[in-house]
Amino acid sequence: MIRYDALDALPVRAALPALDEALEAHGTAVLVAPPGTGKTTLVPLALAGLTGAGPARRVVVAEPRRIAARAAARRMAWLLGEKVGESVGYTVRGERVVGRHARVEVVTTGVLLQRLQRDQELAGVDVVVIDECHERHLDADTVAAFLWDVRSALRPELRLVAASATTDADGWARLLGGAPVVEAHGAAYDVEVVWAPPARPLRPPHGMRVDPALPAHVASVVRRALTERSGDVLCFLPGVGEIARVAGQLGALGDVDVLQVHGRAPAAVQDAVLAPGARRRVVLATSVAESSLTVPGVRVVVDSGLAREPRVDHARGLSALATVRASQAAGRQRAGRAGREAPGAVYRCWSEAEDTRLPRFPAPEIKVADLTAFALQAACWGDPQASGLALLDPPPGGAMTAARSVLTAIGAVDAAGRATPRGVRMARLGLHPRLGRALLDASAAVGAERAAEVVALLAEEPPREYGDDLAAALRAARRGGDAYAARWRTETRRLRSAVAGAADPAAGSP
Repeated sequence: MIRYDALDALPVRAALPALDEALEAHGTAVLVAPPGTGKTTLVPLALAGLTGAGPARRVVVAEPRRIAARAAARRMAWLLGEKVGESVGYTVRGERVVGRHARVEVVTTGVLLQRLQRDQELAGVDVVVIDECHERHLDADTVAAFLWDVRSALRPELRLVAASATTDADGWARLLGGAPVVEAHGAAYDVEVVWAPPARPLRPPHGMRVDPALPAHVASVVRRALTERSGDVLCFLPGVGEIARVAGQLGALGDVDVLQVHGRAPAAVQDAVLAPGARRRVVLATSVAESSLTVPGVRVVVDSGLAREPRVDHARGLSALATVRASQAAGRQRAGRAGREAPGAVYRCWSEAEDTRLPRFPAPEIKVADLTAFALQAACWGDPQASGLALLDPPPGGAMTAARSVLTAIGAVDAAGRATPRGVRMARLGLHPRLGRALLDASAAVGAERAAEVVALLAEEPPREYGDDLAAALRAARRGGDAYAARWRTETRRLRSAVAGAADPAAGSP
């Protein structure tokens, strides 16, 4: 049974007529709506005709993270009074819950990228919503460029919506052929800013490392916020390690629950965070909670001021996450979480003077990340130079030259930059091309099972307790009962299946 009371309470409902009009007239639209207004949940349901009005359509929603894709699908299914997989399903890497009659499918941008490479027409899809496009992830930018190509050349009837909490609306509108901008306004309450810098300056972050004094300082600010304010506390930290250390510093908080939410958290923990709690809560989260997830009950935000963004690791030739100062835009997004349901407060763990020196916006991933995988996707799309793609920011020339050099060396592209048959297989493995080459070559040498195990271990950094020795880490993953080991086994199965799915057309060639 559809929960109309919950649907009617979502502020984005007022913008639906304008969005329908924009799509009817132009086929494209940019939707700007603050977090919590329903842009991720109500809009796809309405576009699919599942809320009682409008024609029946098949809608694909692209989310930047797996945790957000699962959460959005669960929330939409709850609004319809159904189970996930009926009218609404989701697909993320290694997991698919989509029934035969599903009209809304939530996918990660990486999954949609692979789907576009296999089926450029996206047969059967009527509308694509690219959510959280302000985060400027490389996969999302690439998906938007490919979809514009599809709409321009193959399927002019395909409708495209770029949706974001805060974005360069004019830039996206130009990118989508002069798309109308539709704005939805939420009920935002005042948020008091409390500056809470540490007693002594912290060392700047370097790579994945942060000053060891940071967790202790953040934990002390959380305790202060609990005593000075009411409601749940949402604390932003750069990564899983810092979340664990702050949780350890907090220890037992009496009648307060401490929850940890990030991309690696078990589904049960994610569900608990997204539902109202019976007791007061402290939610320790990565930037995934800035806009992709709505945590109810939050009246206080504690912001560490740090984030993790991809950068080129020149030692390995792969992209790696690096700890950076969060931008002013991210700070506003985080602070806004305290004013969703009532007036709130944000405790910023840095000084007001420092705030003026922060970057205004996060760096687009295309400008700072390793572009090897992007260059291979562009080559498979038929545009090796990426010169014809509709991108907000062009790829840097030096990074593309380096990427093409790597692709040539591993046999993924030919001398003209066109994707080879083996390069096409690498692109469809959902791995960095270097790891894709390793998987294909090693499968022939040691078998698909062993190759998949090792590549899955290399694709995601294992916990520190696994050690630095690869053989020892592999043994630890095989016998492990932790969340990492579970993900590793799932990824191993996926990679083994991908290798076995088809014979390598260039087996034995470089």
